[in-house]
Amino acid sequence: MRRTIIRALLFIGIIVFAPSLAAGAAPAATPLTIREGWVSMTNVLSPMVFAKTDIMKQYGKSYTVEPVRFTGTSAELTALASGEVDFITIAYSSLGVAIENAHLDDLRVVADGFQDGASGYLSSPYLVRNDSGIKTVEDLKGKVVGVNVIGAAVDLAARAMLREHHLEASRDYTVVEAPFPTIGAMLLQHKADLISDVPPFIYDPKLAAETHVLFTMKDAIGTSQMIVLATRAEFLAKHRAALDDFFADMLRGIHWILAPANRPAAIALAARLSKLPPQRLSVYFLTQKDYYHNPQGLPDLAALQHDIDNQHRLGFLKAAFDVRKYADLSFIERAARRVK
Repeated sequence: MRRTIIRALLFIGIIVFAPSLAAGAAPAATPLTIREGWVSMTNVLSPMVFAKTDIMKQYGKSYTVEPVRFTGTSAELTALASGEVDFITIAYSSLGVAIENAHLDDLRVVADGFQDGASGYLSSPYLVRNDSGIKTVEDLKGKVVGVNVIGAAVDLAARAMLREHHLEASRDYTVVEAPFPTIGAMLLQHKADLISDVPPFIYDPKLAAETHVLFTMKDAIGTSQMIVLATRAEFLAKHRAALDDFFADMLRGIHWILAPANRPAAIALAARLSKLPPQRLSVYFLTQKDYYHNPQGLPDLAALQHDIDNQHRLGFLKAAFDVRKYADLSFIERAARRVK
């Protein structure tokens, strides 16, 4: 009888004290590692702003960010589909292909990357050599057009402009590919007659001296939601709490980097991350010579819809679709309420 009572008391003790012992021994929750793809560190603000950890409230507590570099947004899309990254900075052209061709129905646009041609800000230029004799779009008949990737956003805008002037790719002109860092040299070496280009490369002194703008992306297709931040719906649902912290800190970073008083420090940060000279960045970075970044991180869905419709008209999509079906702005909107 005595042994039975002792065993009972021991059992009760285990029940009472086990939870507190387990709680005391439990390790702290590991922060969520968010792998974020990027192509040009100075064109998009995220993931760049996460290097400014001293202004982040939850960095290292509920999440951390691991930037992953890619040569183009189509490569980012492949990495997202295979689970190698969690967020991507993707061009509207890749977004359309992802949804229609790759059948990524759970892809979600969650924030602004940057916008081309917003009032008062840069629109991607299409350059010709000063000695080329090309004065009008019609003069491009029989010429070579250089783009970074066939089917990319700048390629689609070029095709739209040339189509307006009754010129069709393959029939009336040739399209060739070259990465942005070398496409300027291709133009200067007479290997292309027209190229599309982006910052910081358009501000190269030699390129600027020997070329001029024939037209811009805005001339071709109007304001464009050039790049968006995107992820998959499952990832948003699975990590909502940590991602609310991520978006709130991202917005804090955007506010900091866009504040005029912080521009010298922002240039120094961008120079360190991009390996570009600060003097080169100071020519355009975070001025009206740069692309537009929405201060609240909100994409222009109307412009994005126009981009997708244009992609369909040019034959790169079988059908257009409603971009709002593939947008979830609830995280960035909640972030705006947290970050004043």
